[in-house]
Amino acid sequence: MEEKISVITGASGHIGYALLIKLLEQGEKVRILIRRNEPRFDNLGCEKVFGDVNDKASLNKAFQGAHTVYHLAGVIDINNGDESIVWKVNVDGVKNVVAACEAQGVARLVYASSVDAFTPLPDNALMREVNHFEPDILDGTYAKTKATATNFVFEKCAAGFPAVVVYPGACLGPYDYKVSSVGEMVRMCLRGSMPASLAFGAYNFVDVRDVADGMIAAAKQGKLGEGYILCGEQISTDGFIKAVMHACGKKAPKFKMKKGLVSAAAPVMEIYYKATKKTPLFTRYSIRKLTSNCNFSIEKAKTELGYNPMPVKQSIADMVQWIKENEK
Repeated sequence: MEEKISVITGASGHIGYALLIKLLEQGEKVRILIRRNEPRFDNLGCEKVFGDVNDKASLNKAFQGAHTVYHLAGVIDINNGDESIVWKVNVDGVKNVVAACEAQGVARLVYASSVDAFTPLPDNALMREVNHFEPDILDGTYAKTKATATNFVFEKCAAGFPAVVVYPGACLGPYDYKVSSVGEMVRMCLRGSMPASLAFGAYNFVDVRDVADGMIAAAKQGKLGEGYILCGEQISTDGFIKAVMHACGKKAPKFKMKKGLVSAAAPVMEIYYKATKKTPLFTRYSIRKLTSNCNFSIEKAKTELGYNPMPVKQSIADMVQWIKENEK
């Protein structure tokens, strides 16, 4: 019997690398589509194809003989930048991936959308899976592109295309090589450069390893044409900063900045992030996200996929430990 091949796009990203490690640990034959080689992929035993989601020839080469494709490649943009790149990668790239899957006879696509695609319900009402999104009323280019691409995938599913969609929350945990916004905050705490906490906001955090487990379960037992929310635990911004500082062995800041002060400083910070090319942390968009509904149900994923995410404090501790060991 021919060995089944799993392909990952976006293997250099936070979730993508965690998924790669999980699949290899389970003895899977894995091929990754990457734009350039990085030392961390050497000696892992995965096959590499160089290209990207807007290079159709590289997609067809990567997907040839594949049973499952995990599509994670995307642009997360919470700072002001070139919106056309976000649309080109997050929407056109998805269309190219689907076309290549069809051309190569891929048995199943697992597409990583985002909880940002959901329209926030009022009064912190519990949000569950839906099969249609409203990109025009969403806040931010990233959310709009994810909603648009997810609608496209569901339309293809209705016509018989074999895909499952997952919606990860904000990710924590090891393998944060590219320094996510959350990872930047953790690193600031490790350096002791977190002079203040926030008196507002909350978000739903999940460990990348749990998302990887959820995606593998979606590939094996998820229902075609269905979506699964892969979130973890909702925690206040202040509670998150306290948990991170505790994991770093440092005292949590006593001063808490109010929303008005942070909102006033955000435009200046956006200029600073762009000028220094640092990972954006507090922008006008991220402040709006921290104050919007992040109450997501994971019951469907628990019931149908056996999804069981770890506590956020455990994920924070593991992330801090990974940063200490890898960035001495």
